[in-house]
Formats: sequence, C-alpha cells, structure tokens
Amino acid sequence: MTDKNYPEDVHIINRNDREFILVGTAHISRQSANLVKEVITKEKPDTVCVELDEKRFRALSEKNRWENLDLKTIIKEKQLSTLIINLVLASYQKKLGEKLGVMPGTELLEAANTARELNLPIELCDREVRITLRRSWHSMTFWQKLKFLTGGLAGLFEKQELTEEKLAELRSKDVLSEMMNELGKAMPVLKRVLIDERDSYLAEKIKRSNGKKIVSVVGAGHVNGIINHLKSEGTVNLEEIEKIPPSKPIAKIIGWGLPAIIVASIFYIGYAKGFSEAGDNAIFWILANGIPSAIGAIIALAHPLTVITAFVAAPITSLSPLIGAGYVAAFVQAYFKPPVVKEFQNVMSDFNHFTKWWKNKLLKVFLVFILTSLGSVLGTYVGFFEIVRNVFR
Repeated sequence: MTDKNYPEDVHIINRNDREFILVGTAHISRQSANLVKEVITKEKPDTVCVELDEKRFRALSEKNRWENLDLKTIIKEKQLSTLIINLVLASYQKKLGEKLGVMPGTELLEAANTARELNLPIELCDREVRITLRRSWHSMTFWQKLKFLTGGLAGLFEKQELTEEKLAELRSKDVLSEMMNELGKAMPVLKRVLIDERDSYLAEKIKRSNGKKIVSVVGAGHVNGIINHLKSEGTVNLEEIEKIPPSKPIAKIIGWGLPAIIVASIFYIGYAKGFSEAGDNAIFWILANGIPSAIGAIIALAHPLTVITAFVAAPITSLSPLIGAGYVAAFVQAYFKPPVVKEFQNVMSDFNHFTKWWKNKLLKVFLVFILTSLGSVLGTYVGFFEIVRNVFR
C-alpha cells in the first residue's frame, strides 16, 4: 500500500508492530535520488536499508577505486573473469548514466549520505555480487554457459541508439533489474539466482534490521518480491544462498581426466611404439597448446615476454585444472606493462570502444587473458584428439 502522500514508488507494509517503507528506485534516475532523500528526511527511521553490499558501496563511495585496484593480486586470486563481468555491468550503466545525466547508483549513495547526515544506522542488505555471479555461473550447464558467452560477446560492442522515448522509459525503471529480467527470460535458470534469490535475501536482511520503522531503498524490480517475503511468516536461510556451489563432478572428471588420459597415452605410445614416437606426440602436444596461446598473445599485441610465457605455460597449465595459461600470461603482461592511473580512470569509457582495448594497458591485460585462454583451450582439444587417435593407430 501507499499513503502519506508519497508517489506510487513508495510502498508501506505494516507487519508485527513494525513499519517497512520500501522506496522502489531506478538506478539511473535523479528523481529517484530526490525521492529517497525526501522519504528518509521525513520519516527519520530507526534503520536505513540499502540495496548494496560492502564492495559495491565502496565502489560508489570511492571515486578513485580503479586507481587503487591491485591488479596483480586479483590475477593471483584468479578473480580476473569476475572483474571483467563487473566492468561489463559498470560500463553499461555508465553509458546510460551519461545519456541520462546522472550516474548509476546515485539514489543508493544518496540514501547512505542522507542517513549519515541524520545520524541514522545504515544496513547494507544485498548479497555480495561475486557470490551472485559465481552462483549464476555454477547454475548453468556447459551449453548454457556457451550460449551465455556467445550472446554476451556478440552484444558487447553493439551500438545502441537511445531515442528520447527510450531515455524517458529508462528514467522510470530500475535498469539493472531490467537487464536481469531480460536475462532471466532468455535463460530461466539464471532468474532464480539473479532475481528470486536476491529478492528473498534482501527481504530477510530487511526483516533482521533493528528498529520499528525501517526505510529500505531497493531497485524497483525487486519491490514485489520483497513485499511477498515481508508479508510471509517464514524465514530465509541466508547461509544457504550465500554458498558458492562446488564444481559438478563431471567438471572435475573432465578437468583431471583429460590430462590423465593424455599423459597415460604418451606413456603407452612409448611402451608400444617406442620412445621416438612418444617424443613426437609430446612435441605435438607442446606445439598444439603453445602456438595458439602465443598467437592469442600476439593478436593482443602483448609484451614479447608475455608471448613467450603463453607459449611455455599453455602446454603445462593444460595438464592441470588449477590454473590456466590466461592467468599466467595476464600476470606477466601486468608485470612488464602495468597500467597507469589515467588508464584506470578511463577504463569504463574505453571498454565500449573495441580498438581501445589495444591502447588501454588495463584492457590489454584482459585481452591477453581472454585470447591466450581461448588459444590454450583450442590447443588442448586438438592435442587430446590427435594423441588419443595415435594410440589406436
């Protein structure tokens, strides 16, 4: 329900002697930011809940977050792919924000700033985005992942004309939720993780907040789901939906099985056909992995030592699922050609221009990671089928 002369974006739920005031916002909207400030100032609630996790809150609050990025640590911790996905979302919202005249997340930051001005407690209620992304990835089958990546790469550099009508529509919507809704329609398996789980997570965190009167600032796309959970008597097991599912057994079987078959095949060839034949197959494995990975680094215009590293690392890392050639090559590239501050500052705008991936040193690290990884994957399967075929000759 809505009352107190608020617009329809504000929803009030009274439950068990507590008042929950939900402000449904568009993540790219100056009107939403103004409405958030108005509601918090007028209500002076016991707690202000915001649809942010700690990392996203810091990202919005710290203007120099990209300059402070420890790229080498991210590569060591094998979080480069997560960073790329985050950058995809951030650059998309930044592009829309520039068109609309307000940056993404302004209303969420406005909620936190207004609460601080009034000395009100702030509760960050969203699940960590890294967990959401990894749960989404683990929920997909191999073919769904392939479809997702193919569609994402196809649309990454797509030029979209934003008409005045489209801009007006975007101003009244929660753009991130709209993106997730569209993704959920295309791949229903992702809707459960990206939307349904987050609705229940946000609602449970709001329920657990201290005080009788709670103002919650959330994307408009989450409002209906949160209201349903707030009205229910049940509770949500947050620990259960904060877990990152273990890799499926088939992934482990393939991850360790392929290297085991390759090594065993080479030993068998040596036993049955002689060491010379085994040596030829070993050399084929090295070249089949090393050459495509090195070509990927060359296409990325990587540092010469990165190209050599890609060639050397690919045949070795392909025999272990613990680390990929892309991470090794990316680390070497970041070590010898570290991005400068200006390139960190410009990364979101450069991200949408394909040619600038070769000019911005941070994006070039991403390019090295992607292309050398693809080369290594290609080489692994070519080498595998050739060696196994030689066993039966």
